[in-house]
This record gives sequence, C-alpha cells and structure tokens, in this order.
Amino acid sequence: MEPDIRKEPNFATEVLELIRSGLPKQQLLDRLSDYHENDIAGAAEQLTAEERKALYHLLGAEQAAEVFSYLEQPARFLQELEPECSARLLAGMDADDAIDVLEQLQEEDRQKLVQLLDHQSRSDIQRILSYAEDEIGSHMTNNYIVIQHTLSIRQAMRELIRQAGEHDNISTLYVVDATERFYGALDLKDLITAREDDQLEDLIVTSFPYVWDHEKVSECIEQLKDYAEDSIPVLGSDHHLLGVITAQDIVEAVDEEMGEDYAKLAGLSAEEDLQERTRDSMRKRLPWLLLLLFLGMGVSSVVGIFENVVAVLPIAICFQSLVLDMAGNVGTQSLAVTIRVLMDGDLQAKQKASLVGKEIKVGFANGVFLGVLAFLVLGVYLILGKHGQFATAFAISGCVGISLLIAMLISSMVGTLVPLLFAQLRIDPAVASGPLITTINDLVAVISYYGLVWLLLIRLLHLA
Repeated sequence: MEPDIRKEPNFATEVLELIRSGLPKQQLLDRLSDYHENDIAGAAEQLTAEERKALYHLLGAEQAAEVFSYLEQPARFLQELEPECSARLLAGMDADDAIDVLEQLQEEDRQKLVQLLDHQSRSDIQRILSYAEDEIGSHMTNNYIVIQHTLSIRQAMRELIRQAGEHDNISTLYVVDATERFYGALDLKDLITAREDDQLEDLIVTSFPYVWDHEKVSECIEQLKDYAEDSIPVLGSDHHLLGVITAQDIVEAVDEEMGEDYAKLAGLSAEEDLQERTRDSMRKRLPWLLLLLFLGMGVSSVVGIFENVVAVLPIAICFQSLVLDMAGNVGTQSLAVTIRVLMDGDLQAKQKASLVGKEIKVGFANGVFLGVLAFLVLGVYLILGKHGQFATAFAISGCVGISLLIAMLISSMVGTLVPLLFAQLRIDPAVASGPLITTINDLVAVISYYGLVWLLLIRLLHLA
C-alpha cells in the first residue's frame, strides 16, 4: 500500500515513540540524529520530568541546548533541572536564545543562573540585556564567524573550521582589522571556491551593509528587509563588531513590530498574549479606554446640543447610527491605507499630498455612491414602511444621503491626515488607532448630520 503523500508527517510523535522504545542508548542517539531539534523539542514537551532529564543526559549539553531553544516554554522545563545543569544548557545556547529563556524566569532565579554561567557566556548575555527592547542590539546574536583581514586563504579556511564547531551561522564570514573594527564580509561560497594563491582581500566585500547597535528596530526594519541577507553585522559607535542580526531575528523583529502596531490599532498600549494575567491586560487596555471614555462623553454632549432637533423630528435619530458607523468605517480604512504606506519608507511632501488627494477623491466618490443609494432606499422605506408622504420621505432620505457624503469625505481626510501628522511629530502613526479615529469621526458625523437636519429639514423645509 502506497503512503498517503497528502498526510503531513508527525515527526514529534515518531521521536516520542522512539524515546520510549527501550533501544540501547547509542542506537537511540543514532536514530535521534535523523530528526530536527524542533521535532525532538515537540516530543520532549510530552515526556515526564524524569524522561526529559534522561533525554538531556543522552543528548549532551550542546545538543540539549539546541533542543531547548525550540521549546515553547523553556523556562518551565529549565526549573526541573539543578541550577548547575541549567547554567550549562544556557551556556550552550546562542546568547539571544538564552536571553529569551531568562526573561521568562523570576528576577531572583535569573540572577542566580547568570552568576553560574562561564565568563564569556555571562558577558555576551549581559551585553545584549543592556539594550532597550526597541533597539537593534537587543535582537543580535553571537552566533557568527569572524576572521582577520590579513589571513591567507588557507588560514581563513582553518579559522572557519575551528569556529564552525561553536557557530552554525557560517554562510557569511565577517572580517575585522587588527583593531577589531569591522572591515567587511566574505561569502562562504567564495572562500570555498578560491584558489590557494588567491588573495583574501580580493574576496572581501568592504561595503557590506550594517546597522548600529542603538538604532531603533522600527527605524531600520525596512533596510534589513531590503538587503535580504542571511545576516547583517551590528556595530558599536566605535565601529567594532558586536554581533549580527540574522534573517530569523529580522522575521521575529518584524513580527514584534507588526504585533505592536496591531495592538495600537486596536487601542492597546502593548501586545498581549494568552498567558497574560488579567491585571496586566487591564493595564494595557485602560489608558486608551479612559481617553475614549472622555472623547465619547464629548460626542454625547454634542448630541445633547441637538436634543431640540430630536424632540421636534424624532425620526431623525433612527438614521444616526447609519451615518456614524459609515464615517467610522471610512476613517478606519483610510487609516489602514495611510499606515501601510508610511511603513514602506519616508514620504516626500509631494507624495503625502498625493496620498491625501487620493483618499479625498475615494471618500468623495464612495460618499456620492452611498449617499445616492441611501437617498433612494431610505426614501422608499419611509414611504412604504412608515407611510410617509413622498416629499417628506425623500427630503429626510436626501438629508441622510448628503450627511453620508459629508461625513465620509471628512472621515477620509481625518483618517489620512492624523497619522501623517503623528509621523511628522515623530510619534508612531499606529497610535492614531481605530478607536481614536472612529471616535473623532463620530463627532464629525454627529455635527454634520444633526446640523443638516436642523438646517434643511427644520429651518428651510419646516418639516417640524
């Protein structure tokens, strides 16, 4: 019977069965070497604490550290081990992976483990921890190969082989000068294919892209994405090579940046996760909710100003939510488009004017279409459903249609201009969140709608 190629393989289950098969240790170790560390980690999460300890002992500190890097909640499993064993595992990880684990621990446990690390591992970890979370330095890793620019081809190959035992990020070799300042980069393929009598200097790309350690992730994320390199060096202010940021680090940085922007668009002060405590979630949500509460009070106060309009023409309130909802929807659409455009890079004044002009045209065109549609549909509804007179019904629906046009036009402008203004003031435009734009547009829609009802239906047409 042929295997079903459409069925996805479950290697973690295979590893789990293998571990519990009772095979001799050496045979089991040979079989496990056929599987990726991620699959071994998936199986390890389903083992008992004693089985996990036996697995770590079987794999050895170096491979166990690789497995630990793929665990979903490594801190929980780390606490099953003795502190000395935990420290050995952390020392075997890349510094950035070790930090991810340490950040999940209590401060007291974290400090205890850091003190048990060897000098080099402790130094690497403390250096990365010294950076703020939004700085590139906090995402860099010490997993890279570095060589001197004065080496010969043969010497460079020996140095590569020596360091490859500790670092697996070898597709690009980084070159420094005698003072340890960044000199350039060398592609592994070029080194392998070079002749022994070739000069290493001829293979080094001295204009290789780099980033500064204190640069904000949000400010250089596009640069990192544009170069599409496996890794990019991170330099200090003295031009010394401090670490590299890998493609995986870039993906994680982009994911975090998008998560933060998504949180801000939803009216949160920071991203949330499933394991977060209720108190922490409240702390992230309350600041925006408090601001929106007072803005909502402002909208309600404006509605109160028009209470005489509602009193003499009660049917007007039936279509308030229609105008408000459409204004909010249009504003949020323009906000999303504007933030997406701003993410692609700095815009020139002409491009900003073009964006605003486009959004105004789109808002006006959609407003005309939906306004006419509302005029016809609501007019028929008032005649058939409310038994209204022809002239009165279409006067009211016409007022709603004009209000939709005005509200959608202004909302498009607000949804575009507010994030552009925030960007100009060096404030994250995502702060111009959906709830904020919606509340502002509610205010605009209320004023335009009830203002037109009062002016057209009451003052001019005397319908009440």
